[in-house]
Amino acid sequence: MTTRVKICGINSREALEAVLDMQAEFIGLNFYPRSPRSVSLEYAAGLADEARGRTKIVALAVDPSDELVQGIVQEVRPDYLQLHGDESPERVRRIARRLGIPVIKAVKVAQPADIAAAEAYDGVADMILYDAKAPESLVGALPGGNGIAFDWSLLAGRRGDRPFLLSGGLGPENVVAAVHATHAPIVDVSSGVETAPGVKDPGLICKF
Repeated sequence: MTTRVKICGINSREALEAVLDMQAEFIGLNFYPRSPRSVSLEYAAGLADEARGRTKIVALAVDPSDELVQGIVQEVRPDYLQLHGDESPERVRRIARRLGIPVIKAVKVAQPADIAAAEAYDGVADMILYDAKAPESLVGALPGGNGIAFDWSLLAGRRGDRPFLLSGGLGPENVVAAVHATHAPIVDVSSGVETAPGVKDPGLICKF
């Protein structure tokens, strides 16, 4: 099995060049304003134009409005839309039908019931991204990119054979163990290749 890599939260041309040099299969562009990795539509469009044809472009949004979704599609022209909020299966279905592009739905995991809950998106989302659920004690927690891992053994209860993404607390030091434990076909990293929130490090990208 060949594991593919998604580097999320690309917000500089230096980081993009490192990702393209390493031939990562996916990049993520973040449109959540609270995130230190967020980018404007205009800047993201420039990054996407540079990356197009060399990697798949994933646009990440959190409970986005119809207006934002439409702007992302028109300006950035992503290959995938990643919904990383509390979007219901029906909301995901409506967005997917309206846009006509594949949708990745992020599911936050802390216990077995969270894995089971992801089944509600079967036939709705094209892929599921399993991320760690931030504890309530974590002040200022974001919907993702908190550098927290979940118990990978919980994925043993996953049903279905659709491709999925593993995220949450991954970095160069543990990604091999994560793949061995979960057989994830795609691994997704953001804060694990940063020297500070939102500051990607080309050396860490290379190691990952």
